[in-house]
Amino acid sequence: MRISSRSNRGAKYASDFATRRYLLLGTMMLAMSILVGRAFYLQIFNKDFLQDKGDMQHVGVVPVPAYRGQIKDRNGEPLAISTPVQSIWVNARQLKDAESEKIGQMAKILSMSEKELREVLTKDADKRFIYLKRQINPAIAEKVKALEITGVYFEKEFKRYYPAGAVSGHLLGFTNIDDIGQEGMEHGYEHILRGKIGKKRVIKDGKGHIIKDVENIEPAEAGRDLVLTIDQRIQYLAYRELQNVLIENKAHSASLVVLDAKNGDVLAAVTQPGFNPNNRKELNSSRYRNRAMVDSFEPGSTVKPFVVAAALDGGYVDPNVMIETHGVYQFGSHIVKDVHNYGTLDLAHVLQKSSNIGVVKISMTMPPEYFWNVYSKLGFGTSAGVGFPGEASGSLLDYQGWHEFDQATLSYGYGVSTSVLQLARAWTALADDGVIHSVTLLKRDEDPDTQRVFKPETARKVREMLERVISKEGTAYQARVEGYRVAGKTGTVRKAGVGGYTEDKYFSVFVGLAPASNPRFIIAIMVDDPSSGQYYGGLVAAPAFSKVMAGALRIYGVEPDGVENMHLLLSR
Repeated sequence: MRISSRSNRGAKYASDFATRRYLLLGTMMLAMSILVGRAFYLQIFNKDFLQDKGDMQHVGVVPVPAYRGQIKDRNGEPLAISTPVQSIWVNARQLKDAESEKIGQMAKILSMSEKELREVLTKDADKRFIYLKRQINPAIAEKVKALEITGVYFEKEFKRYYPAGAVSGHLLGFTNIDDIGQEGMEHGYEHILRGKIGKKRVIKDGKGHIIKDVENIEPAEAGRDLVLTIDQRIQYLAYRELQNVLIENKAHSASLVVLDAKNGDVLAAVTQPGFNPNNRKELNSSRYRNRAMVDSFEPGSTVKPFVVAAALDGGYVDPNVMIETHGVYQFGSHIVKDVHNYGTLDLAHVLQKSSNIGVVKISMTMPPEYFWNVYSKLGFGTSAGVGFPGEASGSLLDYQGWHEFDQATLSYGYGVSTSVLQLARAWTALADDGVIHSVTLLKRDEDPDTQRVFKPETARKVREMLERVISKEGTAYQARVEGYRVAGKTGTVRKAGVGGYTEDKYFSVFVGLAPASNPRFIIAIMVDDPSSGQYYGGLVAAPAFSKVMAGALRIYGVEPDGVENMHLLLSR
C-alpha cells in the first residue's frame, strides 16, 4: 500500500512539472513571437517610426559655417563684411498638435501669420527639412528657441552686409542667401573670399537642440580678405556727382572711372542709377550691371589726341603743320563735316575745336598697319583685364579688313568701341609720358605690365595741346579746376540705331587729367542719352569731371600747378 501511494504522488509531480515547463516554454515562445512580429511591423509597415527616432538621436555630426573674407578699400575701410545670423528650420513630422499654441507664438515672433505658417507645414507635412526663416537676427532666434518646440531647429549662418550701400554696389556685387558671390567682385573673386565649411560632432537633447560639442572633426577655414585699389572717399564723391548728372540731364545711365595716372590703380568706378546690395528687392539685372566695366560704346572725339600723338611720334606730320578744314571735306564718296567752318588750323587748334576734318586729314597720312598698331597698343579691342565678371573687350577691326573710309572714321572715334575703364586706361599713355599702364582693382606694390606707346616728348606736347580744350575758346571750359592745369577732351557721339546712327540720341563723354604738368589722376565720364536739351560732352560730362577731380586732388593733397589761378585760392 505504501509503495503504491508513493508511486501515485511521483507521477502527479512529474505531470505538474511537465505542465509548468510547457506553459513556460509556451509563454516564452509567445513573447518571442510578439517581439518578432513587432520588429517586422516596425521595419516593414511602420518604418517611419524608426526613422523619426533616428532624427532624435543624441549624437550627430553638424556643419560648421565658414566666415567669408572681407572686402576692404585701399585704406582698410570695410566694404563688405559678414555678420553671424540664425536660420530656423523644422521637421514637419515631429511637430505635435499639442503644441498648437506655441506654433502660433512662433509665427508671431517670425512676423508670419499663423495661417501662413500652418499652410507651409500642412503642404509639406511629410518633409523632414523645411526652412521657415533664413538669416534672421540672433535675438529673434533666441525667442523662438525659448518656446522649446519639438521639431524646430536652428542653424548658424553668416549674412553679407555692405556698409557703403549703393555707393559701391555696382563694383562689389552681392552674394545670394547661401553666401555665394553672384555679381561683381563678390563673384569674380569667389575662390578667394569663400571659406571652407567644417564639421563637428555634437550631443543633442531629445528635441534635437545641441547641448554639447564633442569634437571638431574638420575645422572651418575662413575666406581670405580682398583689398581693393578703391579709395572709398573718392568713390563716394564720384557717386554723388554722377547721380547729380543723371538727374539734371534726365539721362538713361552714366558711368565714371577714376585712375591713378602713375600706376593704373582704379580709385573709383561708379555707375548710375545705383542700387543697394543690402536690399535684395532691388536686385534685377537692369540695375546692378556695372556699365563702367561691361558696357561698350563708341568713344567719339576722345580718341583724337591719340591720332595726333601717333602722327607726331611716327614723323608723319610736322609739328608746325597747318591744315585746311573749311567746314566740309569730300573724302571719296564720303563727306566729313565740322560743326563750324574753322578755316586753317594747327594741330593744337584741331584738338581745341575738335575738328573732324583736321583729324581725318592727319590720320590719312599714316599707313593702316601703323595706325591700327597704335590703337591696339592703347588697349582698344582687348579687355582691360581687371578680373571683373563680364568685363568688356570692346572692338577694333583688324586693318586688313578695313574699307576705304574706315581709317577716317576711326580717327574721330567711330567704328571702334570701348568701355569707360578701357578709355581711361588708354589715357595713361598721355598722362605718364607715353607709357600705358595695366589697370587693377586689387592693391599692388607696382605695375608689372607697362608698355611704351609714345615718346615722352610727344605725350607732353599733346598734353599741352589738350589744355587748350579747357580754355574759353575750347569745348570743355566747364572742366576747369581752380588752381590746377587741366588737359582733356570732349566727345559727343551719336548712338547707333536700326539702319544707322540716330539723330537725337547721344553719348556725352569727357576724359581728362590733372595736374597737366605732372598728372596724378585720370577721370573718364560717359553719360548715356541725356534728354534735358543739352548733349555735348563739354556741357553734360565736363562739369562732373571738374567737381570729382577737384575733390580727388584735395583729398590727396596734390600741389597746385596753375599759377595763373593761385589768386583764386589765396582769396578764399
